[in-house]
Formats: sequence, C-alpha cells, structure tokens
Amino acid sequence: MRADARRNHERLLGEARAAFAEHGTDASLEEVARRAGVGIGTLYRHFPNRDALVNAVFQEALATLVQRSRDLAQAEDPCRALVEWLRALITHAGEYRGLARALMSASYDESSALAQCSAPLRTAGERLLDRARHAGSVRDDVSIGDLMQLTKAIALAAEQSPDDEDLADRLLTLTLRGLER
Repeated sequence: MRADARRNHERLLGEARAAFAEHGTDASLEEVARRAGVGIGTLYRHFPNRDALVNAVFQEALATLVQRSRDLAQAEDPCRALVEWLRALITHAGEYRGLARALMSASYDESSALAQCSAPLRTAGERLLDRARHAGSVRDDVSIGDLMQLTKAIALAAEQSPDDEDLADRLLTLTLRGLER
C-alpha cells in the first residue's frame, strides 16, 4: 500500500472507531469519510461495504479476545476460565451500539466480512469449552456456537437497557446457573 493510501486507511479506521462509539455501527459512512478528510469513493476502495469496515475496526479487539483465550487456557479452573472469556466476549459485543446485532446477523451469513471475526473466536472459545468439558464442569451437548449466540443475545439485551449496567452480568449468571435453586 502506498504511503498516502496507508494514511487514508488508518484515518478511516480511526474515524470509524470514533463514529461507531458515538453513533453505533449504523453511523453514516459518508460522515466517516468526511471526518477522515477523504471522499466516500476512497472509503469504499478501502472497505467495499459496512461489514468490511466494521470487521477492520474490530480486528484489534478480536486479537485481544483470542489472546485472552490463550491466556485462560492455562487457568487452574477451566470452567471459570470459560465464563471469564464469555464475559469478555459480551463486553466486546456491547462496546458499540449495533455490534451485537451485526455479529448475530453475520453468524448466519458466512459470506459476510464480519463472519471472519467469528471463526477465530469460535476456535478460541472451543479450546476453553473443551477444557471445561474434560474437567467435567460442562455438559457434553453444549456447543461453542450456542454459547456465542447466547453472548450476543445477552449483549443485545443489555444494549436495549443502557441504564442497567449489571444486566449483562446478571443474564450471563442466570444462563449459566439456570433456574434451579
């Protein structure tokens, strides 16, 4: 990539992060381009669609989540490690309004640029889930796909109730413990 193209790329990513934080993942792409000091055509040359831009913005968070699973894979309590990672996943999905919904939609569309985020997360989560299963802490019929959908649903529910800061944690705890006494 030429130096000017690389600068444009980095400016677009920085402005997209700011716009997504302020307005959610549905933020105006025209506004992102304008704030980056480029035309909308330049944005689309770097990122052919919204999903590609969202995917690029979240690559850093993705790397952090994958590394966190590697670190937790050495934890003494495999079930606690899995739960801690699921909490981190929920926190990530809740960082930007609309991200949980976008990630959930991408789960069903493997051609989506956001689906590229799901594969490494599935692998990272599967490693932790396998350890928890082998330790006898998690049932054999629990899948990483189900757990990831639950985390997205919890993040989406929490997004709809921004005044209840503890909702995501309560919902995850309820999900993991069930309704039994």
